Amino acid sequence: MGCKNVYLFIYLFFLQITSQDSLNKLAEEMNVEHEVQLLVEEIRRLGSPNADGKTSVKFGVLFRDDRCANLFEAMVGTLKAAKRKKIISFQGELLLQGVHDDVDVVLLQE
Repeated sequence: MGCKNVYLFIYLFFLQITSQDSLNKLAEEMNVEHEVQLLVEEIRRLGSPNADGKTSVKFGVLFRDDRCANLFEAMVGTLKAAKRKKIISFQGELLLQGVHDDVDVVLLQE
């Protein structure tokens, strides 16, 4: 195998890895979007209007709900993604079971 062929092989291999990484990232992003939409549905199901008229639910209610427990592999990660996208809001950066059970998770987009 000549030197040019080795470089071509390495280049094609790199392109394949880069393409696969891009596909994996796209699939992860699509999964996050889907989980965020499921979270919105669950907040609507479990929540009620707050003083501002926005749907709100306590984190502990979400966390202990059987349906939510079965839907979300990583609810805290889904909550952070939804907050980053400005779909929901809550006080603090991270919600932990027990410590933050009484924190309101507010749906910003109805």
